This record gives sequence, C-alpha cells and structure tokens, in this order.
Amino acid sequence: MKPVRLLRLLAASAVVCIASAGASENPKVLRTALLPDENASTLIKNNAGLKAYLEQATGKEIELVVTTDYSSMIEAMRRGRIELAYFGPLSYVLAKGKADIEAFAVQVSKGAPTYEGVIVANTAAGIGSLADIEGKTFAYGDQASTSSHLIPKAILQKAGLKAGENYSEQFLGSHDAVAIAVQNGRAQAGGLSRPIFNSLVQRGLIDPAKVKVLQVSAPYPNYPWTMQSDLDPELKTKIRQAFIDLKDPAVLKALKADGFVAATDADYDVIRELGTILNLDLSKF
Repeated sequence: MKPVRLLRLLAASAVVCIASAGASENPKVLRTALLPDENASTLIKNNAGLKAYLEQATGKEIELVVTTDYSSMIEAMRRGRIELAYFGPLSYVLAKGKADIEAFAVQVSKGAPTYEGVIVANTAAGIGSLADIEGKTFAYGDQASTSSHLIPKAILQKAGLKAGENYSEQFLGSHDAVAIAVQNGRAQAGGLSRPIFNSLVQRGLIDPAKVKVLQVSAPYPNYPWTMQSDLDPELKTKIRQAFIDLKDPAVLKALKADGFVAATDADYDVIRELGTILNLDLSKF
C-alpha cells in the first residue's frame, strides 16, 4: 500500500474513533446504583419494584448495584461503571467534582424536596443536651454522608464541640449501623438521616425507649438521582420522565419517598457552603 493512501486510511480511522468517543451512550443495560446507607441485600430486595418499573419505562435492562461505600460509588461513577446513581447530597457534590454527571430528579418527602438529619443519644448515657456530648463517643456513618456526617458535625461545631477536641468520633459506614451502635452503647450519640431513623423505629430495629432524638436539623436538599451526562438524549429524557411520573406507592416506599421532582446542580450549592463552613476540602474525600 502506498504511503499516501495509508496515511489517508489512518486519518479516516482516527476521525471515526474520535466520533465514536464523543457519541452519546445508549447501553443495553443501565447499571443503577442505590445509596449504600443500609444493608446491601435488603436494598436490592426492597427495590425490585423500582427495577421492574424502570425496565418498563426505559425499555432497558436494569441492574441494581450497591457499592461497599460512598467512595467506591463515586469512583464507579467516575469510571463509567454505572449509568444511574442515587446519591446523598454530599456524595453527589463529591461525585460531581470528579465525574461528568448531572442531577435530574430529587426525592420529595412530606410535600417538600428536602429532608432533615437527627442527632440521637442513648437514653441511659445521661445526655440531655448537645453540651452533654462533650467527652463522649459520637458515631457517624460514612465520611461522604450528608446527614450522617456533614450535618451533625456542623450542628456540633455550632454548639462549640469539635471532633478530636471535645468528643471522639467513629465512622461506622451506614445510618443503621449508627443507630444500632447508639442503642447498644458502643457510642453514646450519633447522627443519621431522620427518615432512615424513623424507618428503623417503625421496623422495630430501634427501640425509642433506648434511643432518643436529641436534635433535628434544618431542612436540606433531598437525595438526588443522577445520570452520566453522555447518555443518549432520548434515553435521558425517558429516564428523567420515569422518575417524575413515578407514582407506585410500593416503589416509593422502598425509596422512602413520596415522589420526585426535577433537580439541578445549583440546588446543592448549600451543601458546598456547609463544607466550607466546616473547613472541609471536598476534593480530598
């Protein structure tokens, strides 16, 4: 083959490769990550209805995924190993800083796209106020959790309590682990999502006679559903509409939601500001 012809073929091949790399993704399977804030097998089982609903709405096979922790979920999104993900507000902000993703729907609870965190205490630990947490052990979930780290830590700091100085901290990975640790006395107090705490009480896993709510936080933007930005535009529209149209009470119950409304990245600027107040370098999470 003549050198000139070879060069033309290589150039044409390069153009095809570049075009393919920039083309929108339209995968046969949508790997859909659920927030790893509770037991993985329980999450998969409870969200079987979501899987079936999304398969019908999108025409795609849905593979539910629960990563080991928030960090691995963020990394999976960054590497393109999952197409959809249900993030907490802080873990979304962290993922957004590392991956080309977009928030498209936010959970609505009790008529609002917001939720609260709670600080709970062991009733036998003699804790009647935030000040009583001084000198005690405080349990957090995951470092990248909003309501099981960022929010309660901000509340404690506002009350003059700093981790490592006024109390010892431990990270247990999930919200339910925090509640159980406080109930068992492994930690005297802890922070977690209010909806998850209420669910644990309703399911009989947490005894309100042993664990009390010490303080409820201000409302913060609720959990967003996100997708890879390079998905096919038509597919993105189907996915977005599927969540906005979701009305099945059984599916919504598993997600601890009343429904979903549209979300934008700007909705989570308040979370970025909260990180700044705590002097957290979010790029290092």
